[in-house]
Amino acid sequence: MAKTKTIYYCQNCGAQYSNWMGKCTNCGEWNTIVEEVVEKKPQKEIWQEEVNRKDKTPVLFNINEIPKTGETRIITGNDELDRVLGGGIVLGSVILLGGEPGIGKSTLLLQVALSLKNLKVLYVSGEESATQIKLRSERIGIETEECYVLTETQTQKVFKQTKDIRPNILIVDSIQTLESQLVESAPGSVSQIRQTTSELIKFAKETNTPVILVGHITKEGAIAGPKILEHMVDVVLQFEGERNHIFRLLRAKKNRFGSTSELGIYEMQGTGLKEVRNPSEILISAKDHALSGNAIAATLEGIRPMLIEIQALVSTAVYGTPQRSATGFDLKRLNMLLAVLEKRAGFQLGAKDVFLNITGGIRVDDPAIDLAVICAILSSYENEPLPDNCCFAAEVGLSGEIRPVNRVDQRIIEAEKLGYDVIFVSKNNKINTGNFQIRIEMLGTVGDLYQMLF
Repeated sequence: MAKTKTIYYCQNCGAQYSNWMGKCTNCGEWNTIVEEVVEKKPQKEIWQEEVNRKDKTPVLFNINEIPKTGETRIITGNDELDRVLGGGIVLGSVILLGGEPGIGKSTLLLQVALSLKNLKVLYVSGEESATQIKLRSERIGIETEECYVLTETQTQKVFKQTKDIRPNILIVDSIQTLESQLVESAPGSVSQIRQTTSELIKFAKETNTPVILVGHITKEGAIAGPKILEHMVDVVLQFEGERNHIFRLLRAKKNRFGSTSELGIYEMQGTGLKEVRNPSEILISAKDHALSGNAIAATLEGIRPMLIEIQALVSTAVYGTPQRSATGFDLKRLNMLLAVLEKRAGFQLGAKDVFLNITGGIRVDDPAIDLAVICAILSSYENEPLPDNCCFAAEVGLSGEIRPVNRVDQRIIEAEKLGYDVIFVSKNNKINTGNFQIRIEMLGTVGDLYQMLF
């Protein structure tokens, strides 16, 4: 007979304790340790199972004798998702998709399930009824005969259905609603998430079936459950965006089969998520006349170059203490660039409020947009608009020098393709200007930039 044991888990980091504590000694969080009842098999039963196993001898390889085999991928037809995954879904991989409530995780996966041709997809939902999923599929407007819906939360019943259907892809929405009969605790607890994920990973590796999991996130933005959950899976995707904006961004936080620097952009519509194939055209707002404080930056997300618009507002501080606010940009880096302008270029910005915004609701960490940020601030400071036909691609150093950035050729080609006449880069970039129709201005310091533009 199985023994019942009480274990205390930290809900933040998954650390295990024998008794309750107010503070987790592993992660330092307070009031995150909860009691859970788990079923533990006697050591005799575990030993007997090991004796009865037929494949007791582990498979031992010399590393030089392991055959080289490329990953077989499933092309979903969703170009943005395939790009972020590195070319498609790898057979036998486990993918974890996290995001805010209502951001569109279920819609994205249902679109993928309905779009796959000649492949069986089992969509397991523990949050919605079959009728709700049917209504969403009618709104998406894609018909297929190969998508099966199962509203179930027990993993043992899910695996029973997989034996009958034999799907090519298994989608679980969400991992926090699943429960295993081997663990006596509530769904969503640390032990249940760990156990159900282990069972799904074992199923994926043994049957070579890709498994896509939807994960809830906490108020801090991290995926709910133990941190080991992200270590166990092969790919961790983050679906993000603002509810007040129509754009959704798909990023890879972890990818064992590809790059983690790719970005997928979607537009939320009434019929589902629409792929944005040319983000530069939608991230730059149309203006009837020239406005001060606007600058265009050439940035890179993975292998995709795109142009974004940066807006700045500089005004006199009313309450004595100047405000610094940045949306979509690192606030500490903004403070650094303001200090460079004051120390190296002589602009008195210490008594000014500075507000910075990257249009479209996206967040960019590329240092190549530094020059565009400085130009937007100077344009608002002088109340003089920048020329409409120019863009910027360079990093700014602490001494006021304009530093080169990587893959500048791709940025120049993107600016030329969108009809810009001038691009400002660092003079230390090695560029063959004869290969481009666009005029390339090479600068050395922030002072040179100010004299040229203002």
